[in-house]
Amino acid sequence: MCRIVNVRQAVLAKNDGLAAELRADLGARGVSAVNLLSSPGSGKTALLGLVLRRAVERGIPVAAITADLATENDAQRLATSGAPVKQVLTGGLCHLEAGQVRGHLEGWLPDGTRVLFVENVGNLVCPASYDLGESLRVVLMSVTEGEDKPLKYPTAFGLANLVVLTKTDIAEAVGFDDPAFTAHVEQVNPGVEVLRTSARSGQGVASLLDRVLAVCGGEAPHRPVLAAQHLRDHGHDHGVRHAHGHDVTAAGAR
Repeated sequence: MCRIVNVRQAVLAKNDGLAAELRADLGARGVSAVNLLSSPGSGKTALLGLVLRRAVERGIPVAAITADLATENDAQRLATSGAPVKQVLTGGLCHLEAGQVRGHLEGWLPDGTRVLFVENVGNLVCPASYDLGESLRVVLMSVTEGEDKPLKYPTAFGLANLVVLTKTDIAEAVGFDDPAFTAHVEQVNPGVEVLRTSARSGQGVASLLDRVLAVCGGEAPHRPVLAAQHLRDHGHDHGVRHAHGHDVTAAGAR
């Protein structure tokens, strides 16, 4: 058991080192990365497509990479926004890693890009533990997934800088209990903002882009209480940095 834990810590520590290097490299180019995590079917791609389109319309230089096990369908959908998009095929891996992201950005990321959106593989388990060099981590879920989703996936929701609820236009039809959902999010990540969106109606699209741009402009994102414990589990004991580049101590609560 100890051997398994040590190997896991070594793997995550290596990824964290690569993520820190990537974040520094992107920062030197004036680029902020946004890591988007969700389960399959959350509507993440549809919402991201609208955010990219809105950014292009506003003249904001954005780009996106999107990860899947197979097919380039999502990249083709996102490219209709007019933003540069690259598909990453993971070859069966259920999450992205910092080294993968860096490799796919080399020689591709357009000069002048301000925001890089990284659409992670549809999975709320493995991706939650991997820093991708992001400045902002966003976890999305739809109203069709159940109000208790944050309790079922406490690491994913507990490490989010921002939580996005999707498909709110059908919330009433599916009997979604919004107060219960809000309470569950607060339970695993006290103080995190929940942004409600709908790709069909356009609700929340502009607000999501504005939140992203605020962080890219230097506004400090929400710091999850769980971040300090997560770093200790990765083998960091003190004087560590938060997964998104902000200094914390082992006590690290906001």
